[in-house]
Amino acid sequence: MNIYNDYLKQIENRKEQGLHPQPIDGAELLSQIIEQIKDLDNEHREESLNFFIYNVLPGTTSAATVKAKFLKEIILGESTVKEITPAFAFEQLSHMKGGPSVKVLLDIALGNDVDLAKQSAEILKTQVFLYEADTDRLEDAFKHGNEIAKDIIESYAKAEFFTKLPEIDEKIEVVTYVAGVGDISTDLLSPGGDAHSRSDRELHGQCMFEHNKDMQNELLALKEQHPDKRVMLIAEKGTMGVGSSRMSGVNNVALWTGVPFSKYVPFINFAPVIAGTNGIAPIFLTTVGVTGGIGLDLKNWVKQKDEDGNTIVDKDGEPVLKQEFSVETGTVLTINTKEKKLYNGDKELKDISAAFTPQKMEFMKAGGSYAVVFGKKLQTFACKTLGIDVPKVYATSKEVSIEGQGLTAVEKIFNKNAVGTSGATLHAGSYVRAEVNIVGSQDTTGLMTSQELEMMAATVISPIVDGAYQSGCHTASVWDDKSKANIPRLMSFMNDFGLITGRDPKGKYFPMTDVIHKVLNDITVGDWDIIIGGDSHTRMSKGVAFGADSGTVALALATGEASMPIPESVKVTFKGQMKSYMDFRDVVHATQSQMLKQFGGENVFQGRVIEVHIGTLTADEAFTFTDWTAEMKAKASICISEDETLIESLEIAKGRIQIMIDKGMDNAKEVLKGLVDKAETRIIELKTGMKPSLRPDANAKYHAEVVIDLDEIAEPMIADPDVNNDDVSKRYTHDNIRPLSYYGGTKKVDLGFVGSCMVHKGDMKILAQMLKNVEAQYGKVEFKAPLVVAPPTYNIVDELKAEGDWDVLVKYSGFEFDDNAPKGLARTKYENMLYLERPGCNLCMGNQEKAEPGDTVMATSTRLFQGRVVKDTGEKKGESLLSSTPVVVLSTILGRTPTMAEYEAAVDGIVLTKFKPSTKQLVR
Repeated sequence: MNIYNDYLKQIENRKEQGLHPQPIDGAELLSQIIEQIKDLDNEHREESLNFFIYNVLPGTTSAATVKAKFLKEIILGESTVKEITPAFAFEQLSHMKGGPSVKVLLDIALGNDVDLAKQSAEILKTQVFLYEADTDRLEDAFKHGNEIAKDIIESYAKAEFFTKLPEIDEKIEVVTYVAGVGDISTDLLSPGGDAHSRSDRELHGQCMFEHNKDMQNELLALKEQHPDKRVMLIAEKGTMGVGSSRMSGVNNVALWTGVPFSKYVPFINFAPVIAGTNGIAPIFLTTVGVTGGIGLDLKNWVKQKDEDGNTIVDKDGEPVLKQEFSVETGTVLTINTKEKKLYNGDKELKDISAAFTPQKMEFMKAGGSYAVVFGKKLQTFACKTLGIDVPKVYATSKEVSIEGQGLTAVEKIFNKNAVGTSGATLHAGSYVRAEVNIVGSQDTTGLMTSQELEMMAATVISPIVDGAYQSGCHTASVWDDKSKANIPRLMSFMNDFGLITGRDPKGKYFPMTDVIHKVLNDITVGDWDIIIGGDSHTRMSKGVAFGADSGTVALALATGEASMPIPESVKVTFKGQMKSYMDFRDVVHATQSQMLKQFGGENVFQGRVIEVHIGTLTADEAFTFTDWTAEMKAKASICISEDETLIESLEIAKGRIQIMIDKGMDNAKEVLKGLVDKAETRIIELKTGMKPSLRPDANAKYHAEVVIDLDEIAEPMIADPDVNNDDVSKRYTHDNIRPLSYYGGTKKVDLGFVGSCMVHKGDMKILAQMLKNVEAQYGKVEFKAPLVVAPPTYNIVDELKAEGDWDVLVKYSGFEFDDNAPKGLARTKYENMLYLERPGCNLCMGNQEKAEPGDTVMATSTRLFQGRVVKDTGEKKGESLLSSTPVVVLSTILGRTPTMAEYEAAVDGIVLTKFKPSTKQLVR
């Protein structure tokens, strides 16, 4: 069948959806298009020219390789196309961002035609996405006396690819658009249910505002009314971008409001302007920087204080807010990038210098952070080749070093992993380039990560990275046509790139859909490691982990580095004793609740590292705490463990990595074996006392210290979305933590979910034991609401089978997953029974399985945002309450929230957690 005719049919289908032709990334299609261009009489020649010039994805796509080759032929006179002159061919190459285009430019620059070589050199001087193969060619030519190579390298040494870029505008006029009141989840900007389309940017753009056409049309009307201004998207009385980094969310905002990156590359925009009353969620703000965007912390509503400086609260105990200035939709404001202030006309509204640090302004000038990262590496290469010092072009990385002050745990990790510093001991506030040890890519952002790698012309994982994993967990619950089309392609790309993949493209090992955070938690075997992962819940119980957008993940994979300020830390310690009927999940929720109470409703965790002195909990259960810190709006978290506990965690990790090896998941470089060896070395260091576990210094300085009183935790704690709160800004926040007794044993529960990254093997065993308890108590187990159970990993399932607990679960279940015949359609109706689902994210993701609209869901997961797990109906809002495994299980058996008496009876004799505060000094 003619591939071009197929493309034309696809174009017609897309027209019906209001879409333009999909950008071309395949060599076969573009090769046919080129043949039609060469044929002057071809009926498709004119449209083929347009496709070739304006609709080919750049970087290392196979189409880019074909395009670069043809442009080379035109430049060398081997092919003639009257519409594409050699000069225009050079211009096209300049927009192709590396890979095959750089190879072609180097071929010409280092060739025999002096005039063409000079033209090619001028284009090369503007490029930054060069890799070792490219720089090696330049260095070799330079050493052999090639003057063109010398000229290019001298330009790189001066960083002219950056210095000759236009400066950012001194004044940027914006018109406001309030996208919502209260915290805005990235689901609003890029719904989880549309994850399959993220790599098709124009198609995915249609899901902006959760497909709300009225809001989309309002935004378009605003742009039409203010064609000379940028639209600033705002979260009024809330934080913008909570929940995840979601590059697709920023891409959508940029697509609707940003600046086109290149007239020759469709649907790739940059420089969005985003704001929130309480700023931008930390990992989402990083994503804004990737695109050279602006993220503002407006603080246009402020808490009122009394004469003693205490926060004034209303009758419900909520802080009273006062509006300092209005940002209602349609307000015209001016961002002054020189003064770093926000104006309404001539009236100064706010200092916004935090959004215009030297590093962020460099991102804005360069069109995003990638160009700056690669530019610095390229300048370093050039200066080393020339044997000269690196001229100061980029802003000096901020170094904060305070004599006599000890280091927090995160400061110690960054000092160990930092590169390119002066050698001084660095404290919070320093801006650091750091080497990355572990990288994780998940499947709904992985396609974007692969695109980003192609766009930055990367072909192989950096040798600096100890290990990287590509998961299949976010699309695990339903193996539908979208998954079948996307996931094998993703796994093949990532496997070739050098990652360990959940699926083997060659089919040699059985597909694993393990939750990515759990896998990363196992393969992280260094307590001094830095981990970057494509999900907000990349928060390990060893080392320090940062959730990141797909682009930052791609950058970490390609370069082995990440750049960021060293965050401040908040120290969390515990006192008192847990009651026997409490679960560790209750400690997690109580931490948030008690912190807010101690600090008058102010979230001191937001944007900072939570250094939790967990002490005695192994990695599995400790992960429950670190995982939830994403909902605390923390930047990251670090567990401080006793040596013996860390050893136990590493032994568990070794065993699980070995299982992956035994399944045949290791690659030619034996990455997994290397991680086992690293774990064994670390265990020896701990046992011999050569290098104790990571501890902060006793004289470290913290932004705040929080002490959690375990004695105060008298009953299960539930995070409630409070969907009917009169103040819309107080709905769907994770800060509303309520005790079980609040519901009086009467709140109807329509569905229960035990799964996601928040549960571990212990939760599955608790479930089995509870079912036996209920049967002993009532004579049978009868569910009055459906209970969906999704174990996080296959290892857990295998261990439960070996220990007999899986048989217990099967006995009481009405459905057990079958990997040989996975579900092809998402379930829309649930019966009152136990569903044993395939390992993976399941309901927590909201992109495949969902509860029935309007349901009240009790879940162990992490997300309570509107529409995430359950949609609203016209009569009732769906709500997702978050709690411990015992509460979820009992709620489905009863069909309502339990009373304390019912709860205590159901967990009688079950050890829910062994957590108790450490009695050891966890400082140096």
